[in-house]
Amino acid sequence: MAEEINKMVVRVAGIVSMNDGFVFMHRKNVIRNKDYQEYYTFPGGHLEEGETLEEGVIREIKEEFGIHVKVVRKLYELENNKLNMKEYFFLCEYVDGEFGTGDGEEFSNNPAYKDSGEYIPEIVRRENISSLVLLPLEIKEKFVQDLKEENL
Repeated sequence: MAEEINKMVVRVAGIVSMNDGFVFMHRKNVIRNKDYQEYYTFPGGHLEEGETLEEGVIREIKEEFGIHVKVVRKLYELENNKLNMKEYFFLCEYVDGEFGTGDGEEFSNNPAYKDSGEYIPEIVRRENISSLVLLPLEIKEKFVQDLKEENL
């Protein structure tokens, strides 16, 4: 049992360029987050049993946005000891699919998501990203810097 408690949670997220911008999940009316009731996040979620990091990010983006992507490379890692979580952020390339047709659990009427607010898929133009409340803030800083330096 002690091993399960200490096991680090793994989260994967994608950074997907599309239509002169990048795709994000706009979160509104979030009750369970006292610090931020409205913000943007990189699409992603927890890794499922037996998945590689790359398989997890591809699945999560399909569930959240309804699009297929291919992983280009890992960009960032973030360890959150408070939440016992490690996050991996991958640059992904859009392959095909209709943006905004995701069917993940966050779009269902599942009561487990009652306090999670609205999930709104959006494409944000490059020049507007620095003005967003984009979480996690540590990754936003790196991402905005890479955009300025035209590394992405």
